[in-house]
Formats: sequence, structure tokens, C-alpha cells
Amino acid sequence: MLLSTVSSGCFAQVVGRVDRKTKEFSIQANQTVNYMVFGYRFANATTDKYICFASDQNVVRANVNLPLGSYFDTDRLPNGAKITYLGMAGTFGKMSFLTGGGRTTIFYLPKSSYVIK
Repeated sequence: MLLSTVSSGCFAQVVGRVDRKTKEFSIQANQTVNYMVFGYRFANATTDKYICFASDQNVVRANVNLPLGSYFDTDRLPNGAKITYLGMAGTFGKMSFLTGGGRTTIFYLPKSSYVIK
């Protein structure tokens, strides 16, 4: 059995999608690949991790205390929360995490982890 892994944008496997019209970012549930994608404080993978999306339960649990949390997919974000694509920042996408309460936090995802469609 062959497994693919995405980690911090180091591999070419795309697990996320940005809707070209709405700019909303999503990661579908029940993907057939193993993945681990981190969002960072700045457009640099050596800065603080802000959010994690992973297929492995242990990875999700280990990163639950990140500022924006840790999830299997975007369907599991808190009620009313959404992630919006704001534009490119080098090899990263600048994202906005909007909570159901209206609080906005900017973070950066490696471009290799999502596609714009």
C-alpha cells in the first residue's frame, strides 16, 4: 500500500481548495491520502504554527492547543468559523480565520497544500 503525506507544504499533494469566486478555503472530509498541513504566523515555515489540518488523529490531538486549533477538515471548524484566502505572500497563501464571534486572525498556508478553483 502506497501512502502520500503532506507536511508543511514540503510535498506536492494538494489537500485544500480555495473557491475562486468566494475565496473560501476548504479541506474535504474523508480524503484518501494521509496529510498534515500547518498554517503559520508569518509567510515562513520557521515561524509559530497557528493551525493544523491532518488526517492522523494523533497529530490532530497533539496540535489542539495551537492558537486556531487543529482539525481533520474544515467541516470541523467551530460553528460560524470560516477561512478566507486574501492573496499570495511568496510561496504562501495569506488566509483570514474568521470566528463565529467576528474575530479575525491572519495566518499563512503553504501554496503547495491547496489549489484555487
